[in-house]
Order: sequence, then structure tokens, then C-alpha cells
Amino acid sequence: MDRRKFLKTAGTATLTAAALTSTFSAPARAADKIQWRMVTAWPKNLPGPGVAAQMLADRITALSGGRLEVKLFAAGELVPGPGVFDAVSQGTADLYHAVPAYWGSKSKGIMLFGSQPFGLRADEQLGWLMHGGGQALYDEMYARFNLKPFLCGNSGAQWAGWFRKEVKSADDFKGLRFRTTGLASEMCSKLGMAVQALSGREMFQALQTGTIDAGEFIGPWSDAALGYYQVAKYYYWPGVGEPSSAEECAVNLKTYQKLPADLQQAVAFACESLYNPVWTEYTTKHALALKQMVAEQGVQVRKLPDDVIVAMGNAAGQVIAELRDSSDELVRRIVESFLKYRTSISEYMVYADSGMMNARAMNYRY
Repeated sequence: MDRRKFLKTAGTATLTAAALTSTFSAPARAADKIQWRMVTAWPKNLPGPGVAAQMLADRITALSGGRLEVKLFAAGELVPGPGVFDAVSQGTADLYHAVPAYWGSKSKGIMLFGSQPFGLRADEQLGWLMHGGGQALYDEMYARFNLKPFLCGNSGAQWAGWFRKEVKSADDFKGLRFRTTGLASEMCSKLGMAVQALSGREMFQALQTGTIDAGEFIGPWSDAALGYYQVAKYYYWPGVGEPSSAEECAVNLKTYQKLPADLQQAVAFACESLYNPVWTEYTTKHALALKQMVAEQGVQVRKLPDDVIVAMGNAAGQVIAELRDSSDELVRRIVESFLKYRTSISEYMVYADSGMMNARAMNYRY
């Protein structure tokens, strides 16, 4: 996808709420209608998170029968992307769509709910929250900020990033100016990288001008739309910094508590019901976009050397160890819950998904 064309005219890929709710009568839609403002961390209709945010706004409206109408404001339209957490916490807006990785300045414990270096895959992340005690901890942490959080999607396995030069050893990371977020930024800092937190658009500009040497954003589908292949040709995998990246919706807690029970359920189910559709759309379109970038834009896919991955793993282990020693008792409980689930699921996946994927990659006629 041409970056300039996307930035000028981004089309929506979702059904409108009006179409989804056409079966509801006009009086039912009009009676006691509540209007919410959703702010997002994304450009409007950015392939991936921007599209997913609009899907969520439309689905809440639809599942409420039009009684709860959500209007989306993209990054910069009402508040800047980095300001959506505070805007909803303080009641300037009613809910936001973003990722937990952006809120480390509030509490480092928050970042574990979105992604962890060498951590959980997309399905495992949801499993931890739904079946491993994670949601109760998620709620407890966000209540500190007058927020009610929900996971509502996942980008799946992200990529290590776009590099202007090849990576041959961990020494190449020392002094490297690199864009990333969340706990991955702490891992990278321990490897000697100069980490910068930039928006997706800012990352393109920084790569283009040489302000940064490399950076990661999401994956092929979203990255292609932002045109990173125009300014950095080496695309590295695996994205061990973010084996998955959960997207979240957070609602102003007081506003959420004022809703009748059925509308609270509509919001919760809208988020829950979009997790798999969003994740599988990312995965499907990542695969198509990667093939196109390689064939048409000359992108050179590279695997990080094994010794580099090991060095990153050791650095990630230090990050988690420091979180376990946090002075915040809630953060310590979050870390222990995450590690318990990660250990259990990792032991099982050797036989299940990992075993199957390794078998599928073997050389046989099929």
C-alpha cells in the first residue's frame, strides 16, 4: 500500500453500526440514548489498530441496540494519541482504544497486560486474563486510575523491526537508536540501545531523516501502510520483544458503573467478541502484506542471529526480575501471576502447538 495514498484517504473496512442495528425499531434506538466519545492512539482507519478501533465503536453501538452510541475520535482529533489514558481517566472522553504497552509511566505492571518480551502469544495472553486470574489484577490496577479495562484484539506476533543496516551480532545494538515501546524498550536499553518512543508516523519520519537507525511498530500489514519499506530495507524477525501485543479498551470507571447491567454486558461482550476476529485479521493480512513487500518493494527479510536472540532473552530476564522486586505489591502479584501462567502454558505448548508447527515445517509431500 502506498503510504501517501493511505494517509490522504483511508477507507474503512468495517460494517457501520446503522447497518448492524437496522432491525431495531426507531423508538427503541431513540429512547434514553447515551452518547460516548471514544479516543484512540491511532490515525483514523490505520490498517490494524485504527480499523479495529472503529469496529469496536460500531459493535458497542450495535450490541446496545443503538441505546449506547459511540463516536470515534482518532489521535489528534480530540486529544493526542499519548493523552487518551488521562483523557478517559479524568472524564474528558468516555473510553479509549490503545495498547497497555503505552502506559508504563503510570505503572510498569500495566505493561504486562499487553505484551512481555519472550512472553505470551495472543491466545495465551487472553487465556491468562480469562482463566489464569489476570483479569482481576487488570481490573485492580486500572481502578487506581478510574478505568475499567478490557482486551479487545491482538496484533499477534510482532516483528523485530526495520533496520537500515544488517544485524550481525549483539554488539551491533550498542548505541543503536531504536523505536519501540513497553517492556521491550527496557530490554533494548539493557542491550545498549538508545530507545525512543515515537508514534507510527513519527517513526517513518525519523527513519527517513536518520534520526533513528531502526525501529519496530507492529507487523507487515500495518507497517506496509506506513511505508517503512521506503526508508529501511532489512526487516528482521522474530519479534521476541512482543510475541503478541494485546489491544485494549478502557472505559471511565464511574461512567461504566452508571450504565444499566445490560449495557455493561454489551460493552464487555463487544470487546470480548472482537479479540479473535481482530487477531485473525492481523495474521491473515500480515502474511499477504509480507509477500507483497518482498515481491514488489524489495524488502529483505532477515532472521536475528541466535546469539542475538539469546542476548535479548537474558536482558528480558533482567527486566522481569526487576519487576518481581517492585516496591509496589500489586505489581509483584501481577508478575507472579504472569510467570505462573507462562510456565504452565510453555511446558504444554512443547507438545501441542510448538510440536505441530515444527512437524508442519518438515519436508514432505503435501
